[in-house]
Amino acid sequence: MAEKVLVVGGGGREHALAWKLAQSSLVQQVLVAPGNAGTASCGKISNSEVSVSNHSILAQFCKDHHVGLVVVGPEVPLAAGIVDDLTAVGVPCFGPSAKAAQLEASKSFSKAFMERHGIPTARYGSFTDPQEACSYIRTADYPALVVKASGLAAGKGVIVAGDREEACRAVMDIMKDGAFGSAGETVVVEELLQGEEVSCLCFSDGSSVAPMPPAQDHKRLQDGDQGPNTGGMGAYCPTPQVSRELLQEIRETVLQRTVDGMREEGAPYVGVLYAGLMLTPQGPKVLEFNCRFGDPECQVLMPLLQSDLYQVILNTMSGRLASSAPVWHQDSAAVTVVMASAGYPGSYQKGVRITGLSQVEDMGLQVFHAGTALKDGGVVSSGGRVLTVTAVRPSLETALQAANQGVAAVGFPGSVYRRDIGHRAVADLNRHRGLTYKDSGVDIAAGNKLVDMIKPLAKATSRPGCSADLGGFAGLFDLKAAGFVDPILVSGTDGVGTKLKIAQACGRHGGLGQDLVAMCVNDVLAQGAEPLFFLDYFSCGRLDVEVAAAVVGGVAKACQMAGCALLGGETAEMPGVYAPGEYDLAGFCVGAAERGALLPRLSDITEGDALIGVASSGIHSNGFSLVRKVLEKSGLSYSSPAPFSQSGETVGEVLLTPTKIYSRPLLPILRGGAVKAYAHITGGGLLENIPRVLPQELAVDLDASLWSIPPVFSWLQQAGALSEEEMSRTFNCGLGAVLVASPSDAQSVLRQLQAQEAWIVGSLTRRQPGAEPVVVRNLKHSLQNAGPTSRAEPNGSIPLKRTKVGVLISGTGTNLQALIEQARRPSSSAEIVVVISNRPGVQGLKRASLAGIQTRVVDHKLYGSRAEFDGTIDRVLEEFGVELVCLAGFMRILTGTFVRKWNGKKTFEATRSASLNGLTAHVCHREAAEHPPVPAALVQGGERAEAGAAGGGPRRRLHRSFRSGGGGHRSHHRPGGGAGAGGRHRGQPVGQDQRGGAPSLPHRHGAGGQRGGPTGGGRTPPVEEPELETTSVNIDFNIP
Repeated sequence: MAEKVLVVGGGGREHALAWKLAQSSLVQQVLVAPGNAGTASCGKISNSEVSVSNHSILAQFCKDHHVGLVVVGPEVPLAAGIVDDLTAVGVPCFGPSAKAAQLEASKSFSKAFMERHGIPTARYGSFTDPQEACSYIRTADYPALVVKASGLAAGKGVIVAGDREEACRAVMDIMKDGAFGSAGETVVVEELLQGEEVSCLCFSDGSSVAPMPPAQDHKRLQDGDQGPNTGGMGAYCPTPQVSRELLQEIRETVLQRTVDGMREEGAPYVGVLYAGLMLTPQGPKVLEFNCRFGDPECQVLMPLLQSDLYQVILNTMSGRLASSAPVWHQDSAAVTVVMASAGYPGSYQKGVRITGLSQVEDMGLQVFHAGTALKDGGVVSSGGRVLTVTAVRPSLETALQAANQGVAAVGFPGSVYRRDIGHRAVADLNRHRGLTYKDSGVDIAAGNKLVDMIKPLAKATSRPGCSADLGGFAGLFDLKAAGFVDPILVSGTDGVGTKLKIAQACGRHGGLGQDLVAMCVNDVLAQGAEPLFFLDYFSCGRLDVEVAAAVVGGVAKACQMAGCALLGGETAEMPGVYAPGEYDLAGFCVGAAERGALLPRLSDITEGDALIGVASSGIHSNGFSLVRKVLEKSGLSYSSPAPFSQSGETVGEVLLTPTKIYSRPLLPILRGGAVKAYAHITGGGLLENIPRVLPQELAVDLDASLWSIPPVFSWLQQAGALSEEEMSRTFNCGLGAVLVASPSDAQSVLRQLQAQEAWIVGSLTRRQPGAEPVVVRNLKHSLQNAGPTSRAEPNGSIPLKRTKVGVLISGTGTNLQALIEQARRPSSSAEIVVVISNRPGVQGLKRASLAGIQTRVVDHKLYGSRAEFDGTIDRVLEEFGVELVCLAGFMRILTGTFVRKWNGKKTFEATRSASLNGLTAHVCHREAAEHPPVPAALVQGGERAEAGAAGGGPRRRLHRSFRSGGGGHRSHHRPGGGAGAGGRHRGQPVGQDQRGGAPSLPHRHGAGGQRGGPTGGGRTPPVEEPELETTSVNIDFNIP
């Protein structure tokens, strides 16, 4: 059962703790008392007004509200015994007892404790008389220049003096003038240590310790460690100054020794132990102990904690740290920058309005609030340290850059902050190592990791003509194996424009892959070409492997959608060319069309031809510079609720809707002959793209009232006060593609497009001298009324739903050809979406490719069992959304599992006489009651379909003699190699040695190839499992 957790405190540390606790699936709600503006209402997190100083009231509150755990942030409640008091009445509380918290609450106790237990620390003296303290300062045989108030002073009770006189003045200020109140009744005078200061924290369960990554705080107010001391102006983690060996030494000589000593003295330490250390030439020495998370160290540690913080706390409190140590993110660095009020650490103004916080979060950064409050619906300052901006990036340098960019985006007049957090670490890194290629900004290892991550994604895009194995210098494609006879190659290249900026700001990268593929593939279609293979180019200043993998993974997925292979690509890392977090994309698509099937057919296009518009998914990938300008004008951020979305999406989510890929639905239609031209509505909008496929003497007459315009275009037009011409020249306005067909063929084309949203949107007219080539009527009115409209065609007819058919073959495909011809008829209710062969290189595959139908080879010889073979076929059928399976000369035995599954849908055998003859089939789907009768897509020639099942219900039967045959080839692929300086080239070696195909390509680590196998007929007896004599799939035909 999920718990309620109460976090005590109201600073940036407590916001970070609440933020991390809220990520736990074991936590239902996080209350913060008193909290701040950042914790007021944020998902699971909310503030509570319960008193935390009165422990009895707090305990009763926890019981009344079923709070299962209290986590204490600051030191004062811990020193006051909050853990002891809550635990005593049965309320679990995380933190050390009051006795254990003396390590921080009394510096005099802490120094004596370290002396007793041999924990390395600076030499010191402890005094209650200021004159004795000053005498010690003047006579000590070491520089006794560090003066500390022994009690709690909110992190400010330490003065590092420049000389003995200044140290004595500090003693007087603390002890006589009461600079820190009762905390200064006792002072500790310490030796001034020289070295690097670091913070080493750990979880302690009373016996074991689990160190956290070392961090470094920056106490001074100004850059270069200048100005007065503060509570902390920023931190970073991890610190390169602390090696693994040194961290182990600190663990043994400081952290574990402290926990052991506290246990021996009867005060077991359970909670977070913070050791402030100086790395001296003699080794690490303790400057101070804190009994809780540091602030701002907590703001860099929590984002790096991979484990569930709630579970870590439970393990700590139950003594299970030794067996359940926390896990931290590796190969990442975190930087947090504190923004303070003007005048801090002295007096400062409160109530200053703060803006821009949502934009910072859009940059992938985390804002942790400290001294903030809510006022009049906005955030205002209410303290000295007001908020921290935290960035997590692959390196310290990029994290610091990102954090500084985030700080610059916050509107906080007069704010004070440092720009050099982590400067010591950067200097240390540069001083102690020789230069490498990685130092220049190029990470070869990261590039190789990326290639390894995307190899299986590219492999999944293999298709007839190539096997998409990455790693070589180049890729090959076999046009003959793809079924082409007299092909013309068609190429296209494109990018995704400034849609990149929105994706980068929102941290949503995967959809850009589809945008990139769509922009190139949709262009290639304009020539009537089938997209064959694709290459991508990804360039950046510094490679973020996860981001690049998301983008290229999106490219691979989109290639599968488009039916083309991801044959290779280039990843270019170019330091200094791009700002941190930025990257650019380019794509390259190569397709092919038979010489006689190229588009547009300019000589056939005439006045009066109909224009058929195919719906876009939104803005697609053009016009985003204008979109961003309109957003800037409107004041909306990417995280704002989209005023043009009816489903609660944010602005960024709607704008990043991927571009539609048209190759699968349109290619069969383009090859059918009814479409004379196809225009991709890309950059230039409606006005400039349609004329590109028309004779010069013709003009375009569009009526915007005939198609549905997505609401985002209406909002853009109104918010940006854009003219009709600007809209139609910049955006697609709801049409991603426009087809040209004769009026007599238009309805047939629409029926074939029934799976898409499409309309007859206009016609071609004779262009008059001086007239515009494109006229868009009723655009302004339609934009004002943008939204879903009826999908009915202008003449009122509704396209019939077409059943998606998958055909299984083994040979020449004579039956298949009859099915293809019948499926092309306007009256057909069937659409063949995929042809699967168990033998490669057969004529049937070429027939399908020539018809624009996607093909797949599932070679039975490559599988160890029939079940594995059938399972692969089943996955392909599901991939294409197949509703009906037709066996057209398929020479393999199918398992009972496969038949039973598809028996619930539609499965039968076709012969050469197969036809689409208008029979009506009552087909039993898995949800039969929801599907009305549809015209039969395919019927079994030479046999009579049985009508009427017993009991009046639909009955499906299939007469089927399963035959088996041989044939096929086996693939042998080996990994390739090769990497360029500063970039990784992703090529693929492809071999098609099918006794006459293209030769395989040798490369660094071997050659890819396919070995031909015997293709003779003959019966191949099944050996894996008993033969299943399935003889029927039940279909009930009503014959008119």
